[in-house]
Amino acid sequence: MDGRLRVKKLFSIVLLLFFAVLTSTLLLNRPAGDPGTTRIITIQRGMSLGEVAHYLEEQGLIANAQWFRIMGKLTRADRKIQPGEYALHAGFTPTEILSQLKEGKVYYHTVTIPEGYTVRQIAEVLSKKRLINETRFLALTQDSTFISTLNLPVDNLEGYLFPDTYFVARLTPEEEIIRTFVQRFHKAFSPELRARAKEMGMTMQEVLTLASVVEKETGLSQERSIVSGVFHNRLARNIPLQSDPTVIYAIEAFDGNIRKRDLSIDSPYNTYQVRGLPPGPIANPGEAAIRAALYPTPSDYVYFVSKNDGSHQFSVTLAEHNRAVEKYQKKLRKQAS
Repeated sequence: MDGRLRVKKLFSIVLLLFFAVLTSTLLLNRPAGDPGTTRIITIQRGMSLGEVAHYLEEQGLIANAQWFRIMGKLTRADRKIQPGEYALHAGFTPTEILSQLKEGKVYYHTVTIPEGYTVRQIAEVLSKKRLINETRFLALTQDSTFISTLNLPVDNLEGYLFPDTYFVARLTPEEEIIRTFVQRFHKAFSPELRARAKEMGMTMQEVLTLASVVEKETGLSQERSIVSGVFHNRLARNIPLQSDPTVIYAIEAFDGNIRKRDLSIDSPYNTYQVRGLPPGPIANPGEAAIRAALYPTPSDYVYFVSKNDGSHQFSVTLAEHNRAVEKYQKKLRKQAS
């Protein structure tokens, strides 16, 4: 009789275990609902497995937080869940969700940095998407200790945050984001361009400085190398560059209008007052502007003025330039009146 009881008890235990395993298998491999709309959820750094399970249940992504927590414990996932944003929907099974959290398959935001943006403008783009702490990001771009880890002999990163389209996950440290931008710059500034800079007798900083001025002076691809040629001619003849964008860069709170008095401000970036290149880039140039700085179009031009349509009139003599200024500035004044 005792033997039969033991067998019955053992059978009951086995049956219970079987149903427990069956139930858990069904629960963990059954979605909470239909796929529906993908939801972006955030797993904060330091969240426990129980907190994650409860959060997912609240969001309608899993049906049973308790079973999810047990599964996580059994697979030791509680030690492997990666913080960040995830794109999930109720059509995922709990097993699939846990797998994504363990493998850190986070959601990436697309960020496009336009050519010619300054470091401050880049910080604003990232901040608007809530991807960085703007103050910390800007501080790092001037942190000599951090910059020394990037293989750059400079004291700030203006010019070295390469404009491109990037994919950035939320909670990515600012250091990592900056490092990605600089790595992209090192790739763009190819051995060919480095060799050309050496041939031209220019340092990388000088190339980027000139490229940034070219980038800000014209948005037309066919004009970049011509504008570069003008500046190369001016540098060779020791004529001030007289570039408005360099002056604008020196104005702390520029309101969009450059005035005559601005051309007299005391700044190493005021190329109306200081001969040669400014001390560093005034923006982050793209590859086309860098190439223009290194491959200027040979010419005798030393002047250019905006035609007010995005293009420029180039001149060899001051007399020609003055006539062009009168023509296009008078036209601009008429349009404004």
